[in-house]
Amino acid sequence: MRRLLLSAAALLMLTGCVMVVSNDEDEAAWSGNVEWGADAEGHYAAAIADPRRPADEVARDDLRKPAAMLAFGGVEPGDRIADIRPEEGYFTRLFAHVVGDNGRVYAFVPTRTAARETPLARGLAETYANVTALEGALDTMSFPEPLDAVFMVQEYHDFHIPAFGVDVSRMNRAVYDALKPGGYYIVIDHAGRPGTGIGEVQTLHRIEGEFLRREVEAAGFIYEGESDAIRNPADDRTINVFDAAIRGRTDQFVYRFRKPG
Repeated sequence: MRRLLLSAAALLMLTGCVMVVSNDEDEAAWSGNVEWGADAEGHYAAAIADPRRPADEVARDDLRKPAAMLAFGGVEPGDRIADIRPEEGYFTRLFAHVVGDNGRVYAFVPTRTAARETPLARGLAETYANVTALEGALDTMSFPEPLDAVFMVQEYHDFHIPAFGVDVSRMNRAVYDALKPGGYYIVIDHAGRPGTGIGEVQTLHRIEGEFLRREVEAAGFIYEGESDAIRNPADDRTINVFDAAIRGRTDQFVYRFRKPG
């Protein structure tokens, strides 16, 4: 079971938004490390200020809200985290700083994109001693140890594109199996319009949030809620996310799912 990260007031300060929690479970789901909750804001600020972060990534922080994402995902020292398809490593770098010497970050690269992206993951591992680069099939991915959290950031929709050859239901079950009981599956993606399902994953690189939620819940996860930190109601969700008119400012949902236990 995940440990207590932040009080409600501290979480609101970090995220600048309201976290919507969907279940009726009591605070037992958040019990544990109260001391870390008090230190979280400083740890996240230190990770964001890490001089090893490239300038082009730092420039995106106002839009990507890294402190809010770390808080919502419950990231803390000693955690074991998988970053699925990290590409250049925006979040991998942040995770590595927060989890520290006693933690581990697995930069997992799908086989289909390994030729370009495995060298990037290996570069991250060379920079951060607590990062391990892995590659493999998403349907059957596994890790050397049970994980506290799995993050999939702006990638889930791609795995529905036929060229990736991914059985998404098996992928979600592989994530479930990789997590400790109580572990988190955090999914961030570009929002599609209601009713579009996966119909625009290739044309617009968007996915309907409710469709994704149903898929993940079908693997056995409990939906705990969402963060509004990177929502953008001005995005009408009708254009490709790479279009200059909206790139970097798309309406994005941030969902947290928990493995029971």
